[in-house]
Amino acid sequence: MKKKQTVFTAAVLLILLAACVAVDMVLPSYHIAVKVIEKASVYALVAVSMNLLNGFTGLFSLGQAGFMLLGAYAYGVLTIPMEKKASVYQYFDGGALKFSLPEVFASFLGDSVGTVVGMLSALLIGGLLAGLFAFLIGLPVLRLKSDYLAIATLGFAEILRAFFQWNALGPITNGSNLLKSYPTFSHPTAYVVLAGVLIAFIVLLINSTYGRAFKAIRDDEVAAEAMGISLAHHKRLAFIISSVFAGFGGGMLAMYMGTIAAAPFKSAMTYEILLIVVIGGIGSITGSVLASFLYIFSSEWLLRGLDSGKFLGINAPGIFKNGFRMAVFSVIIMIIVLFFRKGIMGDKELPDLLSPRARRAGKEDAK
Repeated sequence: MKKKQTVFTAAVLLILLAACVAVDMVLPSYHIAVKVIEKASVYALVAVSMNLLNGFTGLFSLGQAGFMLLGAYAYGVLTIPMEKKASVYQYFDGGALKFSLPEVFASFLGDSVGTVVGMLSALLIGGLLAGLFAFLIGLPVLRLKSDYLAIATLGFAEILRAFFQWNALGPITNGSNLLKSYPTFSHPTAYVVLAGVLIAFIVLLINSTYGRAFKAIRDDEVAAEAMGISLAHHKRLAFIISSVFAGFGGGMLAMYMGTIAAAPFKSAMTYEILLIVVIGGIGSITGSVLASFLYIFSSEWLLRGLDSGKFLGINAPGIFKNGFRMAVFSVIIMIIVLFFRKGIMGDKELPDLLSPRARRAGKEDAK
């Protein structure tokens, strides 16, 4: 059965990758399908990182947008070309950083390779910066539980967003102005592969001894501590790792958007990610990935016509007007929650679809 599950998983992933490559080759970079794949890949990574904390460790955190903000700004600040800094930081004398990572690596690796290495290095630094902040705020915050932890992490994200708009940090963050003109990936395959590699690391972690310790803490803290698991250490570790991958996701979101401002990284973004985790299934990596693509596809493409007066060939501007899309989307979410109490996948993964026992459990959960 394990061999069949492995082959099945590999086949599904290869088919999805081939489909992504086909879309990349056929459609132009500005096509809505390309944009959906790119954004959904980013959201899938961030949703999986939140699921690692909320679903597998049992810590209710709402600070994901703040860590994404750190990753996004780190990527933008470190990759803006030197010749563009004067126009980007026009109110701050060209900014405080007088170097660009892609240009630094290009000087001894060549333009193409150096640029890619510089971009990936900026993503890595953004993730590590998010992890550093998670370590610092985790020292006092992780003493809290449940709703108190959620409120504390949400407050951190909001404070960080306001802090990055402060003009005193303008030479680095450009204040409330946009960061732009940095290099980006323009192919959805790049986003899918990068997000897939990072999600694979999370899967390996969950299946390791640390992952089993996280699950034990989620199920019963008293029993986990009695078995010799350090609650403080493992909670802090899960919080930091989740934040690191959220920082990666923030850097990838910066590449997708092409510009960075602190304003979009508000609590609503965290709620979107949490909604994806709940719809997919708390404790399911496959569910988070699947729900991310369904959510972005529905909100950004399928239901977009509900806001523009025409939907599925029906022209009704009196009904299909601005805001109606979110009303319909809310009804769809309510239906999903009612008929799938534990989400689309529950706590099951892609290989479990071949297991008769898992299929029976899924039917019982849906009842």
